[in-house]
Amino acid sequence: MTLPRIGFLGTGWIGRHRMAAMLATGAVAAAAIADASPEAAAEAQALAPDAMRVDGLDAMLAMDLDGIVIATPSALHADQSIAALEAGLAVFCQKPLGRNAAEAARVVAAARAADRLLGVDFSYRFTSGMAAIADLVRRGELGHVFAIDLTFHNAYGPDKPWFYDRALSGGGCVMDLGVHLVDLALWVSDFPELAGAVGADLFAGGSPVTGGGGVEDYASARFRLGGKDDGGTAVRLACSWRLPAGQDAVIEASFYGTGGGASFRNVCGSFYDFEATRFSGTSREPLATDSGQGTAGWGGRAAADWARRLAAGERFDAQAAGLVRVAQVLDAIYAAE
Repeated sequence: MTLPRIGFLGTGWIGRHRMAAMLATGAVAAAAIADASPEAAAEAQALAPDAMRVDGLDAMLAMDLDGIVIATPSALHADQSIAALEAGLAVFCQKPLGRNAAEAARVVAAARAADRLLGVDFSYRFTSGMAAIADLVRRGELGHVFAIDLTFHNAYGPDKPWFYDRALSGGGCVMDLGVHLVDLALWVSDFPELAGAVGADLFAGGSPVTGGGGVEDYASARFRLGGKDDGGTAVRLACSWRLPAGQDAVIEASFYGTGGGASFRNVCGSFYDFEATRFSGTSREPLATDSGQGTAGWGGRAAADWARRLAAGERFDAQAAGLVRVAQVLDAIYAAE
């Protein structure tokens, strides 16, 4: 059987990790590699010695490929994804899909028009803990979920300069970390629309960020999702880079309903170890854990899932419209600053 041929555009640490996860499935083959760093490209080729080293996207589009994995700076994601989709290739893109909802909508429209599979690396969906919580919510076991609390504090900031240029990144910690939180809230809830006004406070170096200048390193936001019939869901979000939180990271997504609650939390400040717990009054019940495997345990599952779906012949998935809803919430947070 001939495996789908994939081009890997951008092979820094994240790009190489996702490449390894896809290749480990046995569902796809690496046909092309491109990165501005010769060292990064060489490390990627060590994972796939038969893959061709090429200059960039144009060279990949001239090859007989079935899909492209995009792990480049955020400002490039939308245009590169659209170019690949219009050339008839499936796309798996690092988050964010676009720097704003307009860019994300253009990509989703291109995927729909081309009838090609589109995936974004929202890896926290693929933890055992979040899968268990999503199942509880969707089966109605928590009743009406009226509140969601979301947190992602990172004791470190990005090490690449483009993250701090709003024109290149689209934003700071909200775009980098908050996008995962917003995705989890919407994904678990089947992508409801925003309801009402959004409030937000964005800071850089302890001072408010105003007028779209610079990127935030701390943010808090409040917004409502949902429904006219049940009053919707109140969401609180906080995220940061370099917060003195006493540990490497604080990551949490908690869901509170009329029939109980559930929470997904990192363990002892870890970026990779998580536990999910169900609450009923003052009692708690373990749901699932993701631990002991580092990023290999779950970080590549979104990439592996896309690879398997591509190999199975899947094409455009209407659920990709939810990617635009996520971007719309981020737009509203930035508009409220």
